[in-house]
Amino acid sequence: MTGDPGVDALIRQWAAEREQTPEEAEVDRIASAWLADAPRQAPGIPGQRARSGAGRWAQVDPADPGYLEAMRARLPDVPDELLTAAAGWWQMVGGVEEAELWWDAGISPLDQRALDYRAAGLAPSDLSRRLGPMTVLQHLRRGSAPAWCVARLARQQKSA
Repeated sequence: MTGDPGVDALIRQWAAEREQTPEEAEVDRIASAWLADAPRQAPGIPGQRARSGAGRWAQVDPADPGYLEAMRARLPDVPDELLTAAAGWWQMVGGVEEAELWWDAGISPLDQRALDYRAAGLAPSDLSRRLGPMTVLQHLRRGSAPAWCVARLARQQKSA
């Protein structure tokens, strides 16, 4: 899979949660068919529907297509639904270029902990720096707090 045991566990958990028995699949199929036959109401607050109409509502993509394309290139076997959910988090990190820096540094596209790392003050280039016998990324994967890594890096720079 991805090489990161935490992310691999996430993919396995996500897949297990979405497995359906034949009965559940049939229930979903019937419910979808029933909902497809229901009359469509205009979106909005009921009292305002007559004034606003459906023409003023725009379709919104759940995730930036640029993110999805970049993530699909790195993780071709991951279901689109999971990539879309992860892309929503990565969009908060910044542009695709910055996200790719994190991914190149060893963070999986499915790992949203990069948001915490970035908020603590870490940059993608910090993940390969050494703190004692291990890199910052190794410390983070073993459970060290991002703030602890930032403090150790700052202390290391002061003494250099």
